Amino acid sequence: MNKLFKINLAGLNGLFAHIAKDMELFAPIRQGNELNYKKWHDGLEVDLYGLKTVNTPKDVLLPQSENLYAVNTKGGNIDITPYPLHLAPYTLLGAKACDIKAIAVLDNIYLRGDFVDEAYKSRRENAYIVSLACNEPKASCFCGAFGLDASNPGGDVATWIVDDELYLRPQNERGQEWVQKVAHLLGEANEELLNHKKHETHVNINLERFVPENTLELFKDANWEHLYKACLGCGICTYICPTCSCYDIRDFEGKCGEIQRLRCWDSCMYPDFTLMAHGNPRISQKERFRQRFMHKLVYHFDKFGEYGCVGCGRCVNKCPVNLNIVKIINTLGGAING
Repeated sequence: MNKLFKINLAGLNGLFAHIAKDMELFAPIRQGNELNYKKWHDGLEVDLYGLKTVNTPKDVLLPQSENLYAVNTKGGNIDITPYPLHLAPYTLLGAKACDIKAIAVLDNIYLRGDFVDEAYKSRRENAYIVSLACNEPKASCFCGAFGLDASNPGGDVATWIVDDELYLRPQNERGQEWVQKVAHLLGEANEELLNHKKHETHVNINLERFVPENTLELFKDANWEHLYKACLGCGICTYICPTCSCYDIRDFEGKCGEIQRLRCWDSCMYPDFTLMAHGNPRISQKERFRQRFMHKLVYHFDKFGEYGCVGCGRCVNKCPVNLNIVKIINTLGGAING
């Protein structure tokens, strides 16, 4: 078992400052009532007690918008200049168990098979992921239903807050490398002092029905007809979801033949999503609504052997009409018994 280290919570700003001298540091930053993963600098408040950030580590690994390359056609020539990949190491601190699992889901999408997304890969390979265990999941958390243990979050380095100490344990070689960078600020800890137990989440859901064998049955389920009607199509569930991975490519023409190509997040809840020359294969909000949840609960499982939801509960907190994935699972999942 890898060694256990500790640092007093009063010394965390010194730890953050030391990390930031060597590399960028992204952490849960408290600004008013908002808690978000942001780049840290001196003067910003890192809040390790807040359970959920509004945004997710996806914002760091897969930015909401990013330049891919520039094209210059000035003088009749076509010059294509790719934007540089992110090749500098950085630390992503404070990710919870659901966030760590979400990164694994994104890895399957962007790094698996014949297609590897180089922009995502560059950020992923240069990240030191320092996770943080949850002290007590909230009522909106249901990560346990997807097999996650909120008290054992994983990552390159796992951390726990116990009383006035932050305990750290490297989980792999990359984690050991990160700990060595800050070892002079850490003390060795007694394993017996770290007494963490598995936390039970509060939302009970039944996933038995959500298997590939039931795909057609779920697709045709009559409940979709009334479930979707409250949906506003605002897309907030997709933008705060740590595993949503859909994007669009846009070109913007500037002066003198300069063109910028960028990638930006897209949402399956929008009418122009998958819009093609002949039209849109999903023309109604019902079809778009159904697609989102079938993808999370059935299609993704069929392809990767795991769900596209990690039970973080952000959509439970933020949906303006209280129409979230838990309600979908309870409505459709209950049909298996009744």
